[in-house]
Amino acid sequence: MAARATFPPHTPTGLLVFQPLKRRHCAECRRGPLPLLVLEDAASRCLDCADLGHLVFLPRGDTALTRRSREESALSAVVVRFNRRRSRYERQGVLVEEAALARAEQRCLADAEARRRRRVRDARRRAAQDALFAEAFAAEIRRLFPGCPADRARAIAAHASERGSGRVGRSAAGRALTEGAVTSAVVASVRHLDTPYDRLLMSGVPRHEARRRIAAAVETVLRGWTEAGLGSAG
Repeated sequence: MAARATFPPHTPTGLLVFQPLKRRHCAECRRGPLPLLVLEDAASRCLDCADLGHLVFLPRGDTALTRRSREESALSAVVVRFNRRRSRYERQGVLVEEAALARAEQRCLADAEARRRRRVRDARRRAAQDALFAEAFAAEIRRLFPGCPADRARAIAAHASERGSGRVGRSAAGRALTEGAVTSAVVASVRHLDTPYDRLLMSGVPRHEARRRIAAAVETVLRGWTEAGLGSAG
């Protein structure tokens, strides 16, 4: 659990507390299994033995409350847990002094309405930006595949560029509207909507084999959408 080698340096205090994935006991008092632990000289310590037992846990989710709690707290620590799928440590929340949390909650209550209005404005701004980008993505689809119906191009663009989806439209290449990224979004749509790809997966066919089987069908649709534009140009 060598967290400091992989966890981003976003902890000014330098204190990290871990949510262990395996059952661990304190090397000092032998208590356990520990829901939270500190690593000292590669040995697990419970919060009490690490002199952090008086702190309370604030889960992630409220950015303003977390920031203000840490500002108010003389001692704090970031709680992390290892994500095996992503091979990295991820924040789960913070440990702060109970009185500091109470003061931070009062500060947040005092300007809650102002922050709500700011969130609404930010959400509207992001929605407008997303709508413009989806339009540009759809236009690029139509440029590369002139035979693609306009409604289909808009649907593909909206799906690929959905904020927080992690799809190709949100990647750096997608944001730059590169031909490869736009084509990937179109291919994915054709694969799922115009071929038996999904049925093959549901029947137990491995993904790579399913893709091989429907490759010709995908290519036929893409060729038709491309050649439709060449025909009109001639």
